[in-house]
Amino acid sequence: MASSPETSTRPPLGEREFVAMMALLQALQALAIDAMLPALGVISQDLGSGDPNSRQLVIGVFLLGAGLGALVPGTLSDRFGRRPVVMASLAIFIVTSLGCALVQDFQSLVLLRFIQGIGCSGLSVLPPAIIRDRLEGDRMARLQSLVSVVFMTVPMIAPGLGQLVLLVASWRWIFVFIAAMGVIVGTWAYVRLPETMHPENRQQIQPRAIAINMARVLTTRASIGYVIGSALTMSAMWGFINSAQQLIAEHFKAGVAFPLVFGCLAFTMSVANFGNSRIVERFGARRVSHTALLAYIAISSLQFVAASSEDEALWQFALLMGSNMCLMGFIGANFTSIALQPFGAIAGAAASVQTFLRMVTASLIGAAIGQAYDGTARPLAMALLIAGSVALLAVLFSEKGRLFRRLHYPAKAAH
Repeated sequence: MASSPETSTRPPLGEREFVAMMALLQALQALAIDAMLPALGVISQDLGSGDPNSRQLVIGVFLLGAGLGALVPGTLSDRFGRRPVVMASLAIFIVTSLGCALVQDFQSLVLLRFIQGIGCSGLSVLPPAIIRDRLEGDRMARLQSLVSVVFMTVPMIAPGLGQLVLLVASWRWIFVFIAAMGVIVGTWAYVRLPETMHPENRQQIQPRAIAINMARVLTTRASIGYVIGSALTMSAMWGFINSAQQLIAEHFKAGVAFPLVFGCLAFTMSVANFGNSRIVERFGARRVSHTALLAYIAISSLQFVAASSEDEALWQFALLMGSNMCLMGFIGANFTSIALQPFGAIAGAAASVQTFLRMVTASLIGAAIGQAYDGTARPLAMALLIAGSVALLAVLFSEKGRLFRRLHYPAKAAH
């Protein structure tokens, strides 16, 4: 993979290093979410939170902040370049992680997590834009899938890492560990990440231009259905993450085995993303993701039936939830790539608007799903089924009623 379109003394990033860097930038947000899961009960008790479901706010407000903040970094990166905005996001991530380690009450923690989500939103917005600077179409979907393979190792191991910290230290040291990981990834990016945006694509920060770009993103029919579809399936997934500790550790009585169960479920998404990277250029992002979405709806129906039973076992829940998480691996990267395809020159702004829509929708609906937790898996199962069904309608809107089409894109060399 070649170096930046701008003059740089850095050796060019190879594909493997590029994939790993993009994955770990995105994975810092996942680490800030999943490493907390085993500690949520301890945090809420230590900081004096009374409502059992209030512990979910440590996750939910972070996700909401990341969604609301997503409108800013893409627009800034279209003006100043990707690299400086990435570095600023990393700095905010590190500082706020250390701040969370020092809080003395639950309300301060929730507020700081919200600020952290806003400040580090560039870590989720900019990697897809950086990839789009270099590639497009099914080649972009393939690379995004490879990024997701590496990225998904973090949700697999993060709860276990959080549990290990709790065995030897206070929950506050989880935040210190997260800050340290931010320093490591940030140092690597500072030394090796080139600027990928073409100088001729730089946009002025003008309210009218921003409004035009956002309107274009929101009204492009070929794209918006995929944004809505991915937002809805992400909503159900975040509803699961919000309530996972209560659902698996308490309802299904997994106890301290919770990180292992959660990691195994996350592993299915990593396997799926690897599989997607191997087949997407052959079959096309649309064919693969449409097939996965239909299967997702079918599995969600079975999950609702199982959850309605009074004696659903952990292995049954894990098998069905793992199957749906696996299918998400064939949906997420492909939907993201398809949605960004029409916006080459304004990839940053498009990525910001799309990430904003996805994350705000997912955080609000996901929080509602989590708060609906009633000691059973039924609310989650119903959410999965509804999310998949409405996502299908959104995709049909973008595709004008025709699924499984294969669009061909001209080859584009990496810059």
